[in-house]
Amino acid sequence: MDIVEVDLKNIDKEHICCALSDKKGESQVSSKKEWLKERFNDGLVFKKGNVRGKVFIEYMPAENAWCPIIADDYMFINCLWVSGKYKGQGISDRLLEECIIDSKEKCKKGLVILSSDKKRPYLSDPKYLEYKGFKLADTSEPYYKLYYFPFENNIIIPEFKNTVKKDKDNELGFTLYYSNQCPFTSKYVKMAENFAIDRNVDLHIVRYENKEQAQSSSKPFTTYSLYHDGEFVTHEILNEKKFEDIFILKKFIKNRV
Repeated sequence: MDIVEVDLKNIDKEHICCALSDKKGESQVSSKKEWLKERFNDGLVFKKGNVRGKVFIEYMPAENAWCPIIADDYMFINCLWVSGKYKGQGISDRLLEECIIDSKEKCKKGLVILSSDKKRPYLSDPKYLEYKGFKLADTSEPYYKLYYFPFENNIIIPEFKNTVKKDKDNELGFTLYYSNQCPFTSKYVKMAENFAIDRNVDLHIVRYENKEQAQSSSKPFTTYSLYHDGEFVTHEILNEKKFEDIFILKKFIKNRV
């Protein structure tokens, strides 16, 4: 399998792996590609296998990452994803090695990536990261872990900004924070909004429109984070059925209290 780098010259014709490719997914593809186009000037790199599947790595200088961390001179991995029939072939290792070589050539001190206490959707598998030599840098409630891979000894360890370590927020009802960094948010955030309108649910939606907003966030995962009455609910991008289940559960708990 060859590795292709997606850039402004070929992004309009390349399949970007993580987004749906049929007509129903066109808006998702479009939102993701527009997000990528705006990030290339920030040093974003998107490399993928030359197949129509989820086989890619996306990374950028940590100073420009849409994540509330302090990691000067590191390279931040937004996503490393190999799925389906392509798993177990060493492709993740190849993509990661591509990132390491490129980052060293750009004089970075190491890599940094957001993960969790165990394997969870939309976050990198901590067991794989530890197997590849990543070290724990910092943690944040309820289960987030920041890992780093240093290229040299005695360098500053990355950390979450203090904004993510504050007490819970005071918002009432549901609050959904998201960005278009993931193509699926364009569809499922709209679904949540329509559900809230139909059911008269108190839902406030906050979209991170630039890196400054994301970097000052109190949410470690700025791609998608759902809260209820200031309490964390999930980082997983919810379809309508899952959103409805959470709504019913929260309503039931509230009525019991």
